[in-house]
Amino acid sequence: MAGRLSLPEVDLSCSICCEIFRDPVVLKCSHSFCAPCLQQYWTQGARRRDCPLCRSQSVDEPVPSLTLRNLCEAYIQEGEGPEDTGGELYCDPGEMCPLHGERLKLYCLPDKEPICVVCHTSRKHKQHDCCPVSEAVVDVKEKMKSALGSMQEKRDAFDKMKKSYEDAVAYIQVQARFVERRTREEFEKLHGFLDAEEAARMEALKREEEQKSRALMQKIEEMVGNITSVSESIRGLEEEMALGGISVLHKCKTTLARANSPIEDPVMPPGALIDVARCLGSLNFHVWEKMHQTVKFTPVTLDPNTAAPWLILSEDLASVCDSDEKQKLPDNPERFDPDTGVLGRESFTSGKHTWVVTVGENTAWVVGVAKESIQRKEKVSSVLKNGYLSVYFYHKMYFAGTSPLTRLNLKRNPQRIRVQLDCDKGRVCFYDPHDNTHIYTFKHAVTERVFPYFWVGCQQCPLTLEPLEVSVKAVEYF
Repeated sequence: MAGRLSLPEVDLSCSICCEIFRDPVVLKCSHSFCAPCLQQYWTQGARRRDCPLCRSQSVDEPVPSLTLRNLCEAYIQEGEGPEDTGGELYCDPGEMCPLHGERLKLYCLPDKEPICVVCHTSRKHKQHDCCPVSEAVVDVKEKMKSALGSMQEKRDAFDKMKKSYEDAVAYIQVQARFVERRTREEFEKLHGFLDAEEAARMEALKREEEQKSRALMQKIEEMVGNITSVSESIRGLEEEMALGGISVLHKCKTTLARANSPIEDPVMPPGALIDVARCLGSLNFHVWEKMHQTVKFTPVTLDPNTAAPWLILSEDLASVCDSDEKQKLPDNPERFDPDTGVLGRESFTSGKHTWVVTVGENTAWVVGVAKESIQRKEKVSSVLKNGYLSVYFYHKMYFAGTSPLTRLNLKRNPQRIRVQLDCDKGRVCFYDPHDNTHIYTFKHAVTERVFPYFWVGCQQCPLTLEPLEVSVKAVEYF
């Protein structure tokens, strides 16, 4: 019989000899075998009467299956013809045991491999649990289906993350253009200041040059007059000296008086030259000293990469307010979402640090510091147990973020809050800068990096970081 076994052929073949049933019998467990094959299987050594497939014990004698025998005879008759190969069955090599040449009918569960009936009786698999290949195929396909679902979920997660990466790349370009524009604007201000300072110094130099040149030109005119007067006196003396006789005596009195009249010696006036040392001495320092009056420095800069999508930050990153619209921003790990918080760019682990926040008429705010380990992707209370050391104003009441909350009774509503962080002593103090009134102090050891923290729930009034006064001075050594 030619051709690969189809499903009906498999159903009509004995699992022991892998050929069409001859005198088929059925056991109580419903498995069928050739009667000679089953007897031979049972007579091999001291073996119990068990089913070669499921190993269930068979106490009763096998029952002949007339229906199955008729089906097999009909199948053999249909298969006879010019291409008949003498009743031999062809099997795919992958369905045959490479050791025993038998059909792989069983699946060894511990070893996870298909085996034949002979393998099942060998030492390697004798005590192993087995199941029919058809059942194993169903189980494996179920596992494959589950694995397929997991892989599809992973692929969907990768697709989602790929889209996030693509959005992040586009946002990086937006950030770069924003930083480029702001940098150019700030440098244009600096260039404008320097150009104006240069022009002012050039104008002052020009005025000094003209003034001192004019003064010396006047001196030159005076010297010309003096030279003319002296020249005339010289010429008169020379003429009279050329006379002879008594005429010299008649004019000598007047001539000598005119010649001996006092004339001041020409002297260069003080300060006649341009004060080059004043103009060029420590020029860069004096320009820098003057420049600091036009620049602004804030000890804390808001980090837009941590700001919740609902927050609006000023372009100088010094103020923040709430909004109704959620911006489309990358969901990076540093960003607060859904909580409307934002951190300062600077982090601290040691030393003393101070900053002042203008809260104004803001109706909902939190100001303080937050540990680096805080949860940023969950909405949590800004309390100490969650990693925050802060005070906040909500529902017209002031609280310190302790666990439980501490109600603060303030005599006046502060318009500004000063935060003083002392990492070495483990203290965070809050004051009203108006009269230096103490608001609250946290005594908590700083064991990890902490950041300035701001939370805002008001759209009308932003939280604003105040700039510090900056001074430039030279250090004197004694």
